[in-house]
Amino acid sequence: MALAAVVAGITFTGISITGIKGQRAIAQSAPACEPPAAGEYLLLVVSESGQTPEQLRRTLPPNASTTVCRYLDNTVTRVGGFTDAEVANSWAQYLSDLGGMQAFVARPSEAASTQAQAPNTQPPTAASTEALSYNPQPLAAGYAVLVDYFNRPEVATDVQQALGSQVGLVSYGQRPYLLALHTSDAAVANSVLQRLSDRNFLALVVDSRRVVLLTPAVASVD
Repeated sequence: MALAAVVAGITFTGISITGIKGQRAIAQSAPACEPPAAGEYLLLVVSESGQTPEQLRRTLPPNASTTVCRYLDNTVTRVGGFTDAEVANSWAQYLSDLGGMQAFVARPSEAASTQAQAPNTQPPTAASTEALSYNPQPLAAGYAVLVDYFNRPEVATDVQQALGSQVGLVSYGQRPYLLALHTSDAAVANSVLQRLSDRNFLALVVDSRRVVLLTPAVASVD
C-alpha cells in the first residue's frame, strides 16, 4: 500500500515531523522509535529494503548513532545526535539524492524545547552522551573549495579522480556540497578551483568558518 502524501507539522510522541514522502512498510517486529532528546534533531530514513541500514552505515560517519525502529507503519532507520537543523536537513537531502532514499527530519516539540531551557543539575547519562556523540562542527579558519553535485552524488567519484584525493561532504548555506579542499592558503584554494573549473565542475571558494563538515570522506557511488 503506497503512502504518497506529504506530511508536515505533525507532532509524534514529543517530536514534530518537518516532512515525509514515501512508501508504507509493515514494521510489526521493530520497536517504536524513541523521540529526540531535548535540543536534538533526528534523521529518519524509510527502510524500503533490508539494504537500507547497511547502505546508511557505509555512508554516515562511524560515530553516528543508528537504530532500526518503527514509526507508524513504516520501518525506519533512526539517526540521532544532531544538534543543528541545517546539518540534519543537509544529510536528509544528500541521502534522498543518494539512491532515492526517503529521509526526513524530526525535531523536538515546542514543549520539549521549553523544558530544555530550564536548568538541569543532573549529570548527563551515558545514554544521552552517546546519543549526541555525533556533533558536526564548522571547519577551522581558512578556505573551503566546494563542488555543487546537482543532486548526483556520483559526482564525488569524478572529483576524487580529478584531484587524486578523498572528497568530503559539508553543509553550506543550508545545502549539502562536496568538499574538495580545506586549506589556509588562498593560492592553493584558487589553484584547485581552477583545476575543477577546467574540468567543468561547478566549484566555489568560500570562508571555511561558514562550512560545517558532515563527513570527511563520502562513500564511493557506483
